[in-house]
Amino acid sequence: MTDRFRQRYGSWALVAGASEGLGEAFASALAGCGLNLVLVARRGEKLKELASRLIQLHQIDVLAITADLGDAGSSVRIIEEAASREIGLLVYNAAASTIGPFLDATVEDHMQTLSVNTRGATELIHSLGRLMLDRGRGGIVVMTSMSAFQGSARIATYAATKSYLLSLSEALSYELADSGIDVLACCAGATRTPNYVSSRPQTGGLFRPPEMEAEDVVEQALSALGRRPVVIAGVRNRLAHYVLHRLLPRRTAVGIMGRAMDRIYGPPPSSKR
Repeated sequence: MTDRFRQRYGSWALVAGASEGLGEAFASALAGCGLNLVLVARRGEKLKELASRLIQLHQIDVLAITADLGDAGSSVRIIEEAASREIGLLVYNAAASTIGPFLDATVEDHMQTLSVNTRGATELIHSLGRLMLDRGRGGIVVMTSMSAFQGSARIATYAATKSYLLSLSEALSYELADSGIDVLACCAGATRTPNYVSSRPQTGGLFRPPEMEAEDVVEQALSALGRRPVVIAGVRNRLAHYVLHRLLPRRTAVGIMGRAMDRIYGPPPSSKR
């Protein structure tokens, strides 16, 4: 993979949402391939710690940029700060979410989720994609979710943004197929990351989602890049997707996911289900 990545994408990759979890796993995997990194996240201290660790372990160059990808125009500053690096691979992993009934959250919470997950992704993909197009090569990995395939109660806005990212990635994979730019949407299910664990999901009882380690998700994503437009990480997730979306009506799939989310996070107080 090291030789393939450097030959196909060059020596620099940018990971957005890199401070922990899947972003940290992507950064570590790409550093292991010998790629230099531009790491972007809101939490500057964690970002600097990760950068120092990767420099020491892999003897690579790392540029850490503290930025909130929910801010309009954040991609402009990122591109300016990284202007001297020829970034040939983008991993967009940054995400925001609000867990709970849609109407219990503030509209500001929902708009923050929209800003990070859709506007931030669109701006950065467009900015770096134009540069890749001029060079005639590049790669874009967009982290989406199993929730992208149907409406998902209790994470309604998050799931909707992941549907947008899945659709955008599929379209770009087709549009850029002859331009030398590989585009991949990686659909992950429950992954043991700090954010997932801190959400305190109730995974006991009869329902237990197929949890994966971040490193396994990343390995499957990077292996699929350049070979297909979409990858669903995990055999159990692929089986669940087949049952829900090939064998059952969409309304049934939405209901199954809604009841599953109720079991994980507890039903809303007003629920009569």
